[in-house]
Amino acid sequence: MNGFLSPKEITEKVVEIGKNKSELPILPMLLLGMLAGVYIGFGAELCTMVTHDLSKYLGVGFAKFVGGSVFTVGLMLVVLGGAELFTGNCLMLTGVLAGEVSVNEMLQNWFFVFFANFAGSILLVIIMYYSNLWKVGNLGVGAAALATAVGKANLSFSEAFCRAIACNWLVCLAVWLAIAGKDAISKIFGIYFPIMAFVASGFEHSVANMYLIPIGLFLKGNAAVVNAAGLGEAVNSLTWSSFLIGNLVPVTLGNIVGGAFFVGGVYYFAYLRRK
Repeated sequence: MNGFLSPKEITEKVVEIGKNKSELPILPMLLLGMLAGVYIGFGAELCTMVTHDLSKYLGVGFAKFVGGSVFTVGLMLVVLGGAELFTGNCLMLTGVLAGEVSVNEMLQNWFFVFFANFAGSILLVIIMYYSNLWKVGNLGVGAAALATAVGKANLSFSEAFCRAIACNWLVCLAVWLAIAGKDAISKIFGIYFPIMAFVASGFEHSVANMYLIPIGLFLKGNAAVVNAAGLGEAVNSLTWSSFLIGNLVPVTLGNIVGGAFFVGGVYYFAYLRRK
């Protein structure tokens, strides 16, 4: 007996999981959604902590690889620990196409989970800000967090959208491979490689950005952190508007395209669609 599911079996399992998600009551959905926001935030926070000064010792490329490697803990917590993540739930489109989930059920799940992810992310931002751990490395962690937020807030619509398509294509493939595995180790390895690839590549994840940009918004008022980051007047481009409208909108739309259509939709037509 194989130690993993075949692609067709994964597709069938995704339909079943999507149906279960569509039947989840609102309160558990919100609670599990908040947990997912926190879990992905933990991955983003760890990535910043580990890599804030790494490039000057090991080079930019290897620093990105290490950052991507540690970020994977976020989706591991979501999948193995149990939580509702908007980007992963884009795979519910497979259940819609198979006729097991209605469009309204999918959209309702996406709506509540998305905002619960946001709430969980902001909760962790507040905890991390008041922990003062951004002062580590003579404000190096805070400077790196602020620089990351400013960079993301200044992406053009097309840049954010295209990076988000590639991101959730990989994230949903990570979920796909985790479903294929029949034991915890298989699921962890299935998650690790696609998530490492998306983070190391610099792609855009809507839920990760719910942590990465607000922590910068919290820090931008600290003159010492701004000076440590060497940003000067550039920090003024980082606003709640540039986050919510300039980044989160195109990234969310791109995540839906990459996950729902390029993974969930394509695999449905490849394995489940009857002529």
